[in-house]
Amino acid sequence: MPRFAANLSMLFTEVPLLERFERAARAGFSTVEMQFPYEAPAAVIRDRLLANRLKMVLHNLPAGDFAAGDRGLACDPARVAEFRAGVPKAVEYATALGVPQLNCLAGKAPAGVDDASLRRTFVDNVRFAAAALKEAGLKLLIEPINNYDIPGFWLNRTALAISVLDEAGADNAYVQYDIYHAQRCEGELATTMSKYLARIAHIQVADNPGRNEPGTGEINYPFLFAYLDRIGYQGWIGCEYKPAGSTEAGLGWLEQARRTLRATT
Repeated sequence: MPRFAANLSMLFTEVPLLERFERAARAGFSTVEMQFPYEAPAAVIRDRLLANRLKMVLHNLPAGDFAAGDRGLACDPARVAEFRAGVPKAVEYATALGVPQLNCLAGKAPAGVDDASLRRTFVDNVRFAAAALKEAGLKLLIEPINNYDIPGFWLNRTALAISVLDEAGADNAYVQYDIYHAQRCEGELATTMSKYLARIAHIQVADNPGRNEPGTGEINYPFLFAYLDRIGYQGWIGCEYKPAGSTEAGLGWLEQARRTLRATT
């Protein structure tokens, strides 16, 4: 049965980061994920997880300066050293927090760089990061992101992500499949998840349009959750959406999903 994790970078954002752990636990989550934990010491975050009996299942590798417009570094030939310097930091946090997998953002294609160079850089960086993570017993994920929300993001299709993983040849590297991004850039959600089930280690959800909670848009999430259960998906489902109101007020979809799944298993 699919298991759901609260994304603390998107949910409960009306309070500071360190207060979101308690809010997630009170809202009924036992598992959380976040984009970047680096704004607080790992020991402080670990204490919040322990105090609220939470497990963290995902965070990202360092991905540049988001305030300046960065959305990842891994495809940029000019920033290879910066990307690789961030890998040990991510592994240190993951090890301290008990996180089993880290997401690598390809980033936006820099102007004037040909696609072959971008791909070669990304493949090499994926191979480098996967090797470092394997030594620590961790999985590496790569995530396709749509070009409407992030124009120029290089990794924007599931098939492209699979081809990168095939070329990198790392047996601990997988796809992070974000249903919202996939809906916007390619559709064919159920078919794609079934086709690449063995290559997908983590799924994230939001509805479209708006990137709000499931049930607010066009995506048939009751069908997809039941479908994932039926085809045997074993990973976590991260709730990486922007609540239309308060997080707690919009969690009816989650309770309904859990009831439906319990009734069918």
